[in-house]
Amino acid sequence: MPSPTLALLPNPLPPHKRLTFRILLMTLVGLGLTMTAIGYTLLLSWQLEGGGTVINEAGSLRMRSYELGLAMETGHERSDLQHHIERFSQILALVQTGQAGEPSFVPATGPIHEQLLHVQDQWQQRMQVHARTVLEADDPLLRQQALDRYLQDLPDFVGDINLLVAYVEADLTGKTTWLRLCQTALIFLALAASIAVLYLLYLWIVGPVRRMQAGIARMSQNDLDVRLAVESEDEFGQLAQAFNQMADHVQGVHRTLAERVAEKTARLREQNEEVGTLYEITDFLSGAHTIEALCDGFLKRIMQRMQADGGTVRILDERGNLYLTVQDGISDKIIDEERCIKVDDCLCGAATRQGVILVRDFRELDAQRRYRCQEEGALSLGIFQILVREQAIGSFSLHFLQERSIDGDERRLLETLGRHLGAAIENQRLIAREKEFAIAHERNLMAQGLHDSIAQGLNFLNLQVQMLEDSLARENLAEIHEIAPMLRTGVQENYEDVRELLLNFRSRLQDSSLDSEMRKSLDKLQRQTGLQGAITISGDGPPLAPEQQLQVLFILQEALSNIRKHAQAKRVDIAVTNGRDFCLTVRDDGHGFQLDKASAKGADHVGLRIMQERADRLGAQLQIDSRPDEGTCVTIRLMRQERLVA
Repeated sequence: MPSPTLALLPNPLPPHKRLTFRILLMTLVGLGLTMTAIGYTLLLSWQLEGGGTVINEAGSLRMRSYELGLAMETGHERSDLQHHIERFSQILALVQTGQAGEPSFVPATGPIHEQLLHVQDQWQQRMQVHARTVLEADDPLLRQQALDRYLQDLPDFVGDINLLVAYVEADLTGKTTWLRLCQTALIFLALAASIAVLYLLYLWIVGPVRRMQAGIARMSQNDLDVRLAVESEDEFGQLAQAFNQMADHVQGVHRTLAERVAEKTARLREQNEEVGTLYEITDFLSGAHTIEALCDGFLKRIMQRMQADGGTVRILDERGNLYLTVQDGISDKIIDEERCIKVDDCLCGAATRQGVILVRDFRELDAQRRYRCQEEGALSLGIFQILVREQAIGSFSLHFLQERSIDGDERRLLETLGRHLGAAIENQRLIAREKEFAIAHERNLMAQGLHDSIAQGLNFLNLQVQMLEDSLARENLAEIHEIAPMLRTGVQENYEDVRELLLNFRSRLQDSSLDSEMRKSLDKLQRQTGLQGAITISGDGPPLAPEQQLQVLFILQEALSNIRKHAQAKRVDIAVTNGRDFCLTVRDDGHGFQLDKASAKGADHVGLRIMQERADRLGAQLQIDSRPDEGTCVTIRLMRQERLVA
C-alpha cells in the first residue's frame, strides 16, 4: 500500500489576509492616533505658551502706558519720549505677531482678535496721537492740552487692555482644560491600545500557537485523531491546515505501518520457522546415519513442517531406475507397484529430469492419464529433486489430501533441503567408500605382511616336510632327526610371526598415548630378543592427530620387526623429536644391508615397501640408511604443513 503524501500548502496569501499586514495596519493606526493626540497636545501647549506671552506683553503695555504718561508729566527729554512711543508700538505689534523664541497666539477671529484690534485702534488714533502732540508741539499750552487728553483717555485705554487680557486668560483656561482632557485621553488611549494589542496578539498569535502546542502535545501522546480548527485565513490558518494534513499523513502512515509491522512480523515468523526447519534438518543430516535413516528422518521432518499427509523419498541407481527408499502415509499397494520404477513411469521420476513438479489440483490435469497417488485420495502434490553438485540422484514427494499450494518461499526451502539431503547421502556414500578403501588397504598391508613372514615360513616348512617324507621313505633316521628340529623351529617362528601381525594390526591409541605405545613396542622387542634398547622423546610440539599417530606406530613396529628378523642386532635406539616438525629415528647395530640390492629384489622385501606405503599415506618422508656390518637407521620426518590438528 503506497504511503500517503502531504499535500502542498495553499498558494501564497493575498497581502490583505496576511498576519503581517494586520500587525502593520494595527501599528500604523495606533501610531497615527498617538501622533495626532501628541500633535494636538503640542498645539495646545504652543497656544498656551503664546497666550501667556500675550498676557505678559499686554500686562507690560499697561505698565508702559503709565510710564509714558509719567514721562510726559515730568518733562523727559524728547528722545526718551520717542523711545517710549516706539517701544509701545513694537510691543503692541509683537502681541499680534510674536517674535523669535517667544510665540504669541492671537486667534484670527473672535473676541480676542477684535479686542486687540480695538486696543491697536485706540493706541494709533488716540493715545499715540496725544503722545506725539506732546512730543512734537512747540506751544506749551498745546502740549498741556494733549497731555491732559492722554491722561483723561488713559483709564479707558488701560481698561481695554485689561479686557484683552481677560479674554486671553479665559481662552487659556479653556485650552488648559482641553490639554488636560487630551492628556487624560492619551492615558486611556494608551491603556486601551495596550489592551487591544494584547487581545489582538492573543487572538492572532498566542491563541493559535497554544492550540498548535496542544495539538502537538496530544499527537506526541499518540492521539493521532487530533485536528486543529481552521479559524482564520492567515499564516496560522495555513499552519493549521498543514498540521491537519500532517496528522492525516502520520495517521495513515501509522495505520499502514501497523499493517506492515504485522505483515513483517508474520513474514519474520515464517522465516524463523524456515530457518529453524533448515537448522533442525541440517543438524540431523550432519549426523552419522545410514542412508535409509537419513531419508526417513528427513521425510518425517519435512512432512511435519509442510503438514503433508504422505510422502516418499526415491533414489536413482546407476541404471536409471528409481527405488522407493522410504515412505510415510502411503498404502501398501503403491509400495508394491512403485518399489522400483523407470523415471518415465510417474511424476516422481519425471521430476529427476525436469525439476520441481507442483500439482495444486489433480482434477486440472489430463484425465486420461493414471496417477496412482491420485487414486489414493491425494488432491495436491509437490515433488522436488535430490541434488548433488547440480546432478539429480533422486526425488522426494509430499502428498496432500486437501488442495494445497506451495508458495515461493516454501519452494526455495524445499529445494535447499533437497540439496542438503543429496549432500548428506553423498557424504555417507563417500564415508562408506573410504571405509571400504581403508579396509582394502589394511587387507593389502596384512596380505603383504603375511606374504613376507608366514608365507615364506610355510614355504620353508613345506620343503622340510617334503624332505621328511623322502627321509621316511628311505628310512633315514639321521636325516629325520635333523629335519624334526628345523620343523619345530619353523612352526615356532611362524607362530611368533602370526602373533606379531595380529598384535600390530590390533594396535589402537584409544586408551593410551603414542609415547607409551612406542615404549610398549620396544619392551616387547627386548623380551623377545634380549637386546638392549632405549627411547628418548623431546620437543614441546602439539600431539599428532590420532590417525597420524597410528601410522607412525605401525611404521615403528614394522622397523622393530625387521630388526628382530634380519638384523641380529645387540642394541636399538629410538629417538622422537616433536617440535614444529615430527621426526622418528630407529637405529640398530646389526648386520645392515645394501639398500640398492634390497630395493632391486622388490617383493622379497615387503617390509620396506609397507613402511614406504604407510609413510606416503601419512604424508611423511621415509629415509633408510644402511651398510653391511654398520647397522641400519630408519628415519621418518613429518613436516609441519602435513601435520593434522589433534
